[in-house]
Amino acid sequence: MCGIAGFLDLARRTPADRLEALARAMADSMWLRGPDAGGVHVEAEAGVALGHRRLSIVDLSPAGAQPMTSANGRFTIVYNGEIYTGDELRADLPGLNFRGHSDTEAILEGIAAWGLDAVLPRLIGMFAFALWDRQTRILSLVRDRLGIKPVYWGRCGDSFLFGSELKALRAHPAFSGTIDPDAVASFLRFSYIPAPHSIYREIRKLPPGHVLTVDQAGNSTLRCFWNLAEITANGQANPDRRSREDILAELEPLLHDAVGRRMIADVPLGAFLSGGIDSSLVVALMQAQSSQPVRTFTIGFHQEGYNEAVHAKKVAAHLGTTHTELYVDPAHAQSVIPHLPKWYDEPFADSSQIPTFLVSEMTRKHVTVALSGDGGDEIFAGYTRYLWARSAWRWTAPMPPLLRRGLAGGIRLLPPHCWEMLGRLSPKRVPQVGERIHKVAEVLPQASLDLVYRSLVSQWQDPASGVRSGRELASVIDDPALVLRVPDPIQRMQLLDMLTYLPDDILTTVDRASMAVSLEARVPLLDHRVVEFAARIPTAVKLTNGQGKWLVRQVLYRHVPRELIERPKQGFGIPVGAWLRGPLRDWAADLLDESRLRQEGFFDPAALRRLWDEHQFGRRNRQYQLWGPLMFQAWLRHTQGAARS
Repeated sequence: MCGIAGFLDLARRTPADRLEALARAMADSMWLRGPDAGGVHVEAEAGVALGHRRLSIVDLSPAGAQPMTSANGRFTIVYNGEIYTGDELRADLPGLNFRGHSDTEAILEGIAAWGLDAVLPRLIGMFAFALWDRQTRILSLVRDRLGIKPVYWGRCGDSFLFGSELKALRAHPAFSGTIDPDAVASFLRFSYIPAPHSIYREIRKLPPGHVLTVDQAGNSTLRCFWNLAEITANGQANPDRRSREDILAELEPLLHDAVGRRMIADVPLGAFLSGGIDSSLVVALMQAQSSQPVRTFTIGFHQEGYNEAVHAKKVAAHLGTTHTELYVDPAHAQSVIPHLPKWYDEPFADSSQIPTFLVSEMTRKHVTVALSGDGGDEIFAGYTRYLWARSAWRWTAPMPPLLRRGLAGGIRLLPPHCWEMLGRLSPKRVPQVGERIHKVAEVLPQASLDLVYRSLVSQWQDPASGVRSGRELASVIDDPALVLRVPDPIQRMQLLDMLTYLPDDILTTVDRASMAVSLEARVPLLDHRVVEFAARIPTAVKLTNGQGKWLVRQVLYRHVPRELIERPKQGFGIPVGAWLRGPLRDWAADLLDESRLRQEGFFDPAALRRLWDEHQFGRRNRQYQLWGPLMFQAWLRHTQGAARS
C-alpha cells in the first residue's frame, strides 16, 4: 500500500530539479501511506513529474521500488494497492527477465507487452495508479473497479495535478481550491461528498472502474472499463436460476479463493474480527487455508450497546486464532478526534472513523496487513434498511398522499422522549423507539420507494435548511432511469449503495484510518468476481425468511456454529451523542460559534443552534445532524491553519 502523486507542467517551463522537488514534496505530504521508501521520476522536456511513497508488502527489496520503468523504457508507473494475479501475468510473459517479484512489475510489463486496456481485465485486487507513456506522452490515471483506493485530480492553471489524497495536491504551489457550496450541501445530506466531486470546485475524484487520460495539451478523456450498473442490470435480466445448493457449491470456493489470494504478503498478516457475519467469514476462510493460527484483532468499549469484543472473542476461540483485543476508554477514543481532519483531508462525518482508526492503530503494532469484512452487506443484501424500505413502501403506497402527510405530522406532535415513555409500557422493549418512530415520520410523505431509500441514507432531509448557499450536487441516487434498468427494488438499493455509500463512505473510512498508521487493509469480499457472481443471484435467495445474507450465512455455518453469529445487527459505533453533551461539549460549542459561522458563510447559524439546543436539552438525539457540520468546521480550521503555516 502506498501513496501516489504527481503533475504535468503543461507549459513545460519547469526545470528538472524543480520538478523533482515539487513531486517529492507532494509525495512526502502522504508519508504515512508509505513510510518505508520514496522516489521521484521526472522528464523536464515533457513536463512530467511522478512521486511515490512506499509501504513495502510484496518484494521488500529495492527491485520493488517505485517509480518503476518498464524494461523497454516506454512506461513509468506509480502505483497504490495490491493485485493478486501477478504470478499469472508473469507466466504469460515468458522470456522476460524480471528484476523482482513485485506485483508492480507484473502490471507494468503486462502493459508494455499487451497495452493498458488488455491488462485491466486481468487484474484482481485493489489499485490506483498513474502510468506515463513516454512514446505518446499521455498520462493515464486508473482506479480499481469498486473504488477501494482513491485518486484525486484537477487542472490548476498550467498544471494538471493528481494524488492519493488532497494534501498532495495542496502541496503544489499551483493548487487553487475554492470550497464548493454545492458540495457542502451534499455533504450535509450524506456525511460525505459524493464522487466524482470533491470539496473543491477545481478538483475531482476519479470514479471507480475508470481511466482518465491526459495529453500534453491538457486535454482529458474519461472512460469506464468496468460498469457496475450494467453488470447489475444484466444480472437481473439473466438471473441465476439454479438451486440454492448449486449456487452455494460455486460461491464457497470463489470466496475461498478471494480470501486466499489476499493472504499473499512478505510481511506479517492478520485480520479485523468484530464477531459479525462478514469478518467472521473472512477469518474462517483464512484459518482454513493457514497452517498457523491466524492473528485476529478487535477493540471493545465498556459502554453497553457499543461492544462487540465479547462476540469476537468467542468466534476467535472457536476458530483457534491468536486473538488480541483492546478495550478503549472514552478519553483514548476522544483523543483521536482532533486528528481526523488531517487524516481524512476532506470533510467526512461517519463517526465509525474513530473506532476504525483505533482498531487499525492496535493492529499495526503486530502486523502490516489486515483483512477486513467490508462489502458483505452491500453485495449480499445485509442492511436492514433494504427490507424495511420495501415493507414501508408496500404499507404506505396505497395511502393517499394527504393521509401520509397527516400521519407524519401527528407522529411529530410527540417528541421522541414522549414516545420513549410510551414504549416502556410495551412488553417488548425497542431500543431508541422515539427516534425510530420519528424516522417513520420522515419516510411517510415520500412519493416513491426510491425517495424512501434516499430518506433512509440521509442525515439531513433538507440540507438547504442548513446551508447559506449552494444546491445539492447531482447524484446517481436521483437518476430516474435506474428504475427501468434495475426494476427490483432490493437490487436497486444494493446497487446505489455500491455506487455511493461503499466507495465514498465505507472504503474511505477504512483507507484513511488504516493509512494513518501505515497499515494495509484488504477487502476480499469486494473481489470483483464475487460482485459479478452476486449480481446474478435473485433477491429471493439473498433474502430468505426476512433475513439478509442468506448465502454467506450458510457458508459461515460450515465453519462457525450458528449460535455464535446470530444476534441483532450492530453497527461499528461510539456514543457521540452522549459525548456532545459531556466531554466534547466545549469543543463542539467552539466550532459552532455563531459569529464564526456567520463570518464564514457556509452554514445557517440559527438552524445549527436549534439542533444544538434540541440535543443539549434532550428533546432529540441530533448527533448525526451535528457531526457533519462539526467535522466540516474542524476540517476548515485545520486547512486554514495549514495554509498559514
